[in-house]
Amino acid sequence: MTAIVDARPRAAGPPDPGVVAEVAAVLRAGRVVVLPTDTVYGLAASPTVAGATDRVFAAKGRTAEVPLAVLCSAPDQALALADPAAVSDRVRRLARRLWPGPLTLVLPRRPDLAYALGEPATTVGVRCPDHPLLRAVAAAVGPIATTSANHHGEPTPEGAAEVAALFGDEVALVVDGGRCAGAPSTVVDATGPTLTPLRLGPLSLAEVERAAAP
Repeated sequence: MTAIVDARPRAAGPPDPGVVAEVAAVLRAGRVVVLPTDTVYGLAASPTVAGATDRVFAAKGRTAEVPLAVLCSAPDQALALADPAAVSDRVRRLARRLWPGPLTLVLPRRPDLAYALGEPATTVGVRCPDHPLLRAVAAAVGPIATTSANHHGEPTPEGAAEVAALFGDEVALVVDGGRCAGAPSTVVDATGPTLTPLRLGPLSLAEVERAAAP
């Protein structure tokens, strides 16, 4: 039976270090964890462990043609995964003004980054979430490969118990962060001269473009 860890916020303050350590240990072991985010519950694995992201794709029930995003502890950690030549002033403005928050930026991938995130292997979708627990886990274990905690094409359950029931033994740990009823993040392709929306979520394209402006 999948373990459920209670991490529902009870007061302002840093995340429980015991929960952070437990999640980090499971991720380092190459297992899949369900984590609360600032948008929806997500399936998470460490992209530095061989075969870990394959388990995410299998649990999700989708092929690698739809890539996984990467959640990071801070803008510097996220932008370090991109090709340095692609980290323009525009990209840095977006990171500074909209992170932490519900924006995923698709950027050219650093040439030596060997994460198995799906196709295309030349880009990486990165985000710094507005969720202290997630950022603390990413600070402890490194960037986290994620996707919404649902079966491909189906709704994402809003509660931890429902997610645990949906995936069963396909996940090693479910972290209960309370109800997660937000919309998935806005995804913007920033690989070219213009910002191209791939998925609209909490942020509109107009809001992203305003944040990118000098």
